[in-house]
Amino acid sequence: MSNNSTASVILASSSKSRRIMLENAGLEFEIAPPRVDEEEVKHSLHAAGASAADTAQALAELKALRISKDFPEHFVIGADQMLECGTIWFDKPADIDHARAHLSALRGKTHILQNAVCVAKGSTIIWHHGNEARLAMRNFSDDFLDTYLKEAGSDILGSVGAYQLEAYGAQLFNKVDGDFFSILGLPLLPLLDFLRGHKVVLS
Repeated sequence: MSNNSTASVILASSSKSRRIMLENAGLEFEIAPPRVDEEEVKHSLHAAGASAADTAQALAELKALRISKDFPEHFVIGADQMLECGTIWFDKPADIDHARAHLSALRGKTHILQNAVCVAKGSTIIWHHGNEARLAMRNFSDDFLDTYLKEAGSDILGSVGAYQLEAYGAQLFNKVDGDFFSILGLPLLPLLDFLRGHKVVLS
């Protein structure tokens, strides 16, 4: 997008699911994916002993601030999500083989999604919110895994954990505790409440 944009809200993300959630909620916004080396940030914070929740928040803020620098009059939304299972952090799978490995490792276990969203304006974080969700993945068969990967296709590569709870990925689980929108990648309801408070959307 250009610096002449008239939109008051910018989503600092290339995530398809976050875009669709905001569109479905009736929000008018522009998209400006930030250039952030997420892997380097995660590695540095992990080495420094940061928690997955703190890392998700740091990445969300970094994304929002990176875009806010160029669009200081806009409300810039940054978001991130970290998946932890025990002491292991999982990233988005690079390809279907990695997706298979991730799902095999998570099968039969409960993992945690740490979700973070923030809003920047004028190169300052003016609001942030975080929550966590616990998801119990059932002990599915290899045949089901093969079918799931075939049916879900490459869309799951954009999802940490390689699942899409809103679609066929619902069959991966036997219990989910947490906010549905957050699991999809964005704590939508707290964000909309904040935007209503700033007259960005109707109250």
